[in-house]
Amino acid sequence: MRSFLAVALAVVSVATAATAAIAQQAPMRIAYVNPQALFMNAPGREQAEATFQKETEGMRSELTRHGEALNRMVSEFQREMAGLTAAQKEQRQRTLAAKEDSLRLRQQELEEQAGRRQGELMAPIMELVRKVLEDIRVEDGYAMILSAEPGQSPILVADKNLDITDRVVSRLKAARAPAAAPQRPLGAPTTAPAGVTRPRPPGE
Repeated sequence: MRSFLAVALAVVSVATAATAAIAQQAPMRIAYVNPQALFMNAPGREQAEATFQKETEGMRSELTRHGEALNRMVSEFQREMAGLTAAQKEQRQRTLAAKEDSLRLRQQELEEQAGRRQGELMAPIMELVRKVLEDIRVEDGYAMILSAEPGQSPILVADKNLDITDRVVSRLKAARAPAAAPQRPLGAPTTAPAGVTRPRPPGE
């Protein structure tokens, strides 16, 4: 599962664009920002991340617990294998494979559920970032504001005076944090054991 920050950066990869009428004006003003810096300084981000970690704690615990349970079953099978008949070995192997498949499906379900919750928690934060960007774009008459994420931006070289990241960050810090999404438990525990290897918890 992608990290909270990675998902947010994907959402704000291209922050805002000008309308066709503005783009036709001359000279056309363009600026750029570092979206990672904006997200890290957005009000409400830390609370949203803390909420996400708290709500997915049960998921991680469930997957870890069942993973350890199945690992014990595998170890027990390996110890007893020499004394089992061919039919018994085949039956035990089928049982272990079925339980591993069951957890794989459960892990996928939990990750999808966690991903949807990430989107819910981030939505008001990213909307605030977009609003601040749009307000500054209109105020300063920029035709567009581009994303210049380090290592991923198509911008190879540019006048550093066009970088308005600090200004946007200052505006974000002065803004009021969006209403926090209510907390809710995710991923009710099941009795299905985990896979042979310890599964990766959501959010890692």
